[in-house]
Amino acid sequence: MLTYEKAVEWIHSRLRLGIKPGLKRMQCLLEELGNPHERIKTVHIGGTNGKGSTVTYLRNVLQQSGYSVGTFTSPYFERFNERVSINGEPVSDEDLTLLVEKTKPIAESMEQSEWGSPSEFEVITAMSFYYFAEVKPVDLVLYEVGLGGRLDSTNVITPMASVITSIGLDHMQFLGNTLEDIAFEKAGIIKGSVPVISGVHQEEAANVIRDRALKMDSDLFELGKDFSVERLSILEKGERFSYHSSSLNETYELSMIGTHQMNNAAMAIKVIELLTEKQVIKVEGTHIKAGLKKASWPGRMELLSDKPEIYIDGAHNPEGIKALVKTIQDRFMEKKVTVLFSALNDKDLQPMISNLEEAVDAIGFTTFDFPRVASAEELYGLSSHHHKEEVPHWKEYLHEKIPELKENEVLLVTGSLYFLSEVKPYLLKELENYRKK
Repeated sequence: MLTYEKAVEWIHSRLRLGIKPGLKRMQCLLEELGNPHERIKTVHIGGTNGKGSTVTYLRNVLQQSGYSVGTFTSPYFERFNERVSINGEPVSDEDLTLLVEKTKPIAESMEQSEWGSPSEFEVITAMSFYYFAEVKPVDLVLYEVGLGGRLDSTNVITPMASVITSIGLDHMQFLGNTLEDIAFEKAGIIKGSVPVISGVHQEEAANVIRDRALKMDSDLFELGKDFSVERLSILEKGERFSYHSSSLNETYELSMIGTHQMNNAAMAIKVIELLTEKQVIKVEGTHIKAGLKKASWPGRMELLSDKPEIYIDGAHNPEGIKALVKTIQDRFMEKKVTVLFSALNDKDLQPMISNLEEAVDAIGFTTFDFPRVASAEELYGLSSHHHKEEVPHWKEYLHEKIPELKENEVLLVTGSLYFLSEVKPYLLKELENYRKK
């Protein structure tokens, strides 16, 4: 019998196989598992940024309506089990171990096959299908694309709706160097006659999605064209906005911060509208309001402390940094903003840093223990900010910084989500100690 620790260790051991785009190996693995993906109702969510937030808005609205909702997301923030969850509750250690026991012999038997052995992501995806179909059946599952779309291992499903949240220049070593190339990969999740909701705003990328939707005979609903949002006010902890479509005009509130979050919420509302029209689900207006208000997603402009004012935000690519900068300009222009930043070196770092430092008063660059991480020295060298700092030890920096923060100051820790997952528990403990003094 496997222990939970050994089960997770086996999953992570698949990382040595790297990223293996393509669906044939995935289809072989699922066939051996009895094709569980064919027995679940799904919504497929792709895009460069905003996938996780859109998933959490959808999940919360559906939960408010009484549905049991599975989610498949990546990466995890605090614990591996989060990637496969029901109603926001991660898969139990026992169930995860059971899933590995089921999948491991099949995956290992594929070593000598024509397609080779499945990667870590393929194994996790397959286990999630089996979990939601056989172990803990649910009403509906929200599947977040891992990388790209067309060749992503989640792309074996035929969903009830497909969502493409945004297009930005990220993972270019896999997806291509232009917005059109990346849009082509993301648009690969569009299936025949399955409606598509798009939040893509760049015309060259939007045209690729339009062409694919037309080719697949799929109805396309575009943010800003077929449905829209308008910010009504900035709330102390959230947003208030109006939503307009051909069949719905309503005002909503969010507890998550930023223009981009209103856009993500709008796409979730549009999915709910379409599935309700198809009579797949039954959702009342009050459920939408309550679900959106309740939704939260770790590491996305997450307020860890009011006094002193400290946020963490996983802006880990140029598109994410742009959204963060707009949020800073909307909310904190009257305050002194200090940022602590760390990122992986396979990102387009120069434009990220240039954009970020335009909106902040001081910036510290640090590193953490992770493969492909950029050094503090490397990040510091890319910055031209007049008040920049190289931070070799982020824990010491935060320990000293917390007591120094004044009433009109904001500390924002941002960059890699892997970095934030280490920072958050440490910061919470430091804040607890600081308040005891």
